[in-house]
Amino acid sequence: MATSTELFLDANDAARFRARGWWRDDTIVDDLRRAAERRPGHPAVVAHRDGSVRVIDYAELLTLTDRFAGALLELGVRPGDIVTIEMPNWWQLPVLYLACARIGAVVNPVQPIMRSRELGFILERTESRVCIVPDAWRGFSYAGMLAGLTESVPTLEHCVVIGDAGIHRGVDFEHHFEREPWETRHPAAELDALAPAADDVAQVMFTSGTTGEPKGAVHTHNTLFAAMRCEPHALALDAGDVIHMGSPMTHQAGFLYCHFMPVHLGATAVFQDVWDARVMLDLVEARGITMAMGATPFLLDAIAAQRALRRDVRSLRLFVCGGTSIPSHLVQEAADVLGAELVALWGMTENGGVTLTWAGDPPELVADSDGRTVPWMEARIVDGEGRPCEGPQVGRLLVRGASQCLGYFKRPDLYAASLEAEGWFDTGDLARSDGHGGIRIAGRSKDLVIRGGENVPVAEVESLLYTHPRVREVAVVAYPDERLGERACAVVAPEGEPPTLAELQRHLEGLGMAKSFWPERLEIVDELPKTPSGKIQKFVLRQRLE
Repeated sequence: MATSTELFLDANDAARFRARGWWRDDTIVDDLRRAAERRPGHPAVVAHRDGSVRVIDYAELLTLTDRFAGALLELGVRPGDIVTIEMPNWWQLPVLYLACARIGAVVNPVQPIMRSRELGFILERTESRVCIVPDAWRGFSYAGMLAGLTESVPTLEHCVVIGDAGIHRGVDFEHHFEREPWETRHPAAELDALAPAADDVAQVMFTSGTTGEPKGAVHTHNTLFAAMRCEPHALALDAGDVIHMGSPMTHQAGFLYCHFMPVHLGATAVFQDVWDARVMLDLVEARGITMAMGATPFLLDAIAAQRALRRDVRSLRLFVCGGTSIPSHLVQEAADVLGAELVALWGMTENGGVTLTWAGDPPELVADSDGRTVPWMEARIVDGEGRPCEGPQVGRLLVRGASQCLGYFKRPDLYAASLEAEGWFDTGDLARSDGHGGIRIAGRSKDLVIRGGENVPVAEVESLLYTHPRVREVAVVAYPDERLGERACAVVAPEGEPPTLAELQRHLEGLGMAKSFWPERLEIVDELPKTPSGKIQKFVLRQRLE
């Protein structure tokens, strides 16, 4: 676990956050208990998988949380231990999150697109003793991948597999977690004694950046609480809402707004393991979904699916978009086709939602803004010298406040490098004023490609491409895509015969890199444009691609 010396927390800030009600003494488990007491039969989770739906009410969710918590204890998990979970949006996922919080364990969500290279790095860095994966999903053997990592990760004691675990000699999830009534062996009083404090570390979530390695953002129960509150605060959500998430719940947006937020509100969370806009609209009609959330590609797909086959989507009031830019025409199309008000949100794994447009904001503002900061976060735009930018001037976006993570796991040096005077965190994004008290993201100073709301670790992709024998120089840059916002292009100066795109993709596959990080376009050049000091001028390449 991260030690206190690795965490960047000012005691005066903590006292102020708590005094203002931005932090609290409760955790999500207290929220769960209250919801189960008030409305035990109210649906908490509606999980769609392979054409079937599993509905869990709050009374059952509380029982399952205690059962799964006992199952973790039986595997030797104790307060402060990290539990790594890589799985799709299945009903077991939010229960596991709650079970970790129940006994003070730290959850380490890993997106299911990650493969052996990324998962191996995360397991080694966190020294997780327990990793939970599906046997297989969408044609890929996660159990086989995990089994292949056991020798290289000596701290990994338990490979827990949902599905046919016998093939891979893992712990059978269904038998160990679901069938055994561990709540009788580990009664509530025992679990209560393990309950974490609200300022204890609750989550380590890795995000890709420009350093060539993933960085694990360290969050406490309180920083997650503050990060979650942006949507209820700005959108007036309550226990009567039914909330759908298209993104993975192992992504911070999914974790916060389709797990933490519904439990906190006592509302209903609806999710599906494989994105299909037709299924999403069927769920809106059948379950009365009131708010949906996802990056711009999810909204584009939903609009197209509704145009192709009309459903009754009158319950849908809001669609929250974040992760990629929102084309202005979508604001009106969301209203015309889905009957939903579009909300723009900006945030990061490190701090959740920081700015968003409010319910009732005029469409023209939503089309040209990424929103205003919530009261517990501050944002400022500065030039290269740290001076505040004026008017429409574009500058570096800095933030600080109650939802900011407390560091990068075992890499305080990387986190310190992102901090400026008085605790301001450099987001790596460029922004300008929207003219209405909010911000508009204008680009990125960090070298990222954001594909469908997901960061592509450019530096790591480039370093692996450099190992191809026919690549002399390479730069990976973004090019615009109508559906996903951006895709990655490899611009290669070859060594001899130029490689093909398929050859480069097979090369990355052989090195264990996730498919969603592969370049989807290849441009061959004689030389890459450079500054006099030898730095590649990526802005020149982006301009050529555009």
